[in-house]
Amino acid sequence: MLRICSLIVLIASPAFAQSVVGVARVIDGDTLEVAGERVRLFGIDAPEAGQACRDAAGRRWDCGAHATARLEALSGGAVRCEGRERDRYGRLVARCAAGGQDLGAAMVAEGAAFAYARYSADYLPAEAAARAARRGVWAGAAERPEDRRRAAAPAPGGCVIKGNISDKGRLYHLPGSAAYDRTRIAPGKGERWFCTETEAQAAGWRRAGG
Repeated sequence: MLRICSLIVLIASPAFAQSVVGVARVIDGDTLEVAGERVRLFGIDAPEAGQACRDAAGRRWDCGAHATARLEALSGGAVRCEGRERDRYGRLVARCAAGGQDLGAAMVAEGAAFAYARYSADYLPAEAAARAARRGVWAGAAERPEDRRRAAAPAPGGCVIKGNISDKGRLYHLPGSAAYDRTRIAPGKGERWFCTETEAQAAGWRRAGG
């Protein structure tokens, strides 16, 4: 029986297996095209294109572009991918290796990508080591790509006031305000959208800059 079990993994069956080998074209920090097949690296989640991280001094840097560049460097030459499932976009979800090196493991170990714990614990030790050494995304404040994707979704029900939690407390940002566009909402951290200022204030948020 086919069971839909997640957003990423839609098809998983012992009868399904596919190997692809060839020179890789890197799409982004966790996606390749090999032998005409679009491949999503298993067990990792790389920063999104244009995503900014913070270094140890609090400076912004383009960790999305860095992830793409590192995957390009690591995947030079022939790449072999072993997949057993497809995601909802039809991509082959696979472990890929180049020069005998697991690309997913290498990306996480460098701090160029996160372990995607929702789908696998395989790379969590590598992530823990990278975090302890403050490599890559772990040099400063790091936002999980899935939180960024969730924050980039359209405001629910037209409620466009952003309730953000920072070191300054619970602040809400109105459209057009100075920090509105760069403020991301991560519901998993308790952040949320509001429809009115009254609603935000009643929930304990205060207006940013006020």
